[in-house]
Amino acid sequence: MRFGRLALAAASLLLLTTASVPAGTPLSQTERHTLSSDAIQPRGAATRPAVQRAGHEPPFGAFVGSWDTYIPQIDHFAKWLNDANLQVGHTYLAGNSWADVEGEAMVLGMWSQWRLADPARILVLGVPMLVPSEANVPDGEVARLLGQGVQGDFDGHFLKLARRLVALGGADAVLTLGWEMNGVTYTHRCKPDPTAWKAYWRRIVGVMRSVPGQRFRFDFTPNRGLDAIPWTRCYPGDDVVDIIGMDSYDQPAGATFDDYVREPYGLQDQVEFAAKRGKPVSYPEWGLFRNGDNPEFVQRMVEWMRTHDTSYQTVTDYCPHGFWQCDRNPRSTARFRQLMSGSVGAPATAPPSTTPVPGPR
Repeated sequence: MRFGRLALAAASLLLLTTASVPAGTPLSQTERHTLSSDAIQPRGAATRPAVQRAGHEPPFGAFVGSWDTYIPQIDHFAKWLNDANLQVGHTYLAGNSWADVEGEAMVLGMWSQWRLADPARILVLGVPMLVPSEANVPDGEVARLLGQGVQGDFDGHFLKLARRLVALGGADAVLTLGWEMNGVTYTHRCKPDPTAWKAYWRRIVGVMRSVPGQRFRFDFTPNRGLDAIPWTRCYPGDDVVDIIGMDSYDQPAGATFDDYVREPYGLQDQVEFAAKRGKPVSYPEWGLFRNGDNPEFVQRMVEWMRTHDTSYQTVTDYCPHGFWQCDRNPRSTARFRQLMSGSVGAPATAPPSTTPVPGPR
């Protein structure tokens, strides 16, 4: 989604801009038939992999703001849900400059301390791959920047971020690196050069995993459905991805939840793609968007996440998407509270260890 994260200031509220290309954006016939070897198989064309089911309430939370001053909002949100156990803190690095990507020590430290206060908690951090992150950079310039990334020009920034996270207590953060790469909103989009994008992701992961003490998990998180490019063309490889995520809003207008499940590169394709690789799924961003007050979407989305191998989920909680900080969706808000109030969350478990990928030389 297109959010005004660049305009965040420490004491300001998150600002909205317009949305990215809705799910269902047409692709050229050439693009439809030139997918990578990881392309989704047509329905019935191959044996469908077994999809794992969650044995407990997936860890959940909400995006309520990026700066350290928003951390108390998590507790207020939990109390609103009758003391539900909100286990996930979701925040983003700004993308105005490379200094933003390296992370502000105070902000990273406060979020890391929030996570360390409870072993069941998860810190999810959105990490831009290129800057400026939301500046309508032309495709040609994006391709050039991706090429620089592949050559290692930006390694130092990700090394600093990794070292800071480890030093401050965020060594086991989940990183939604280059989220929504299959869309058009962010400079770190994939379509201008998918081959370079994948190589650059691999390089970043190698750099960050080279830091002693890290236990990062990397979450590959496209938009749901067909956007500017099929997200399978951007998938960088099983050895550098720990979680296969998906940002899922109720768009386009008039679509049903069953459409979101069945559409190409939609929810069903996501869980099957992940099951084939033995990886869990996640939903770092979800909420209302194009269909107004939509309690059925809330009901079905929560049921979907509860009945699949969901590593975590976080609702985007501000208007028009959310419930606690938005008064536009009274029926959906009531349904969300009914479903999530008093949830005990998931038992604390240690994240799986990841095999280090050698850093670039």
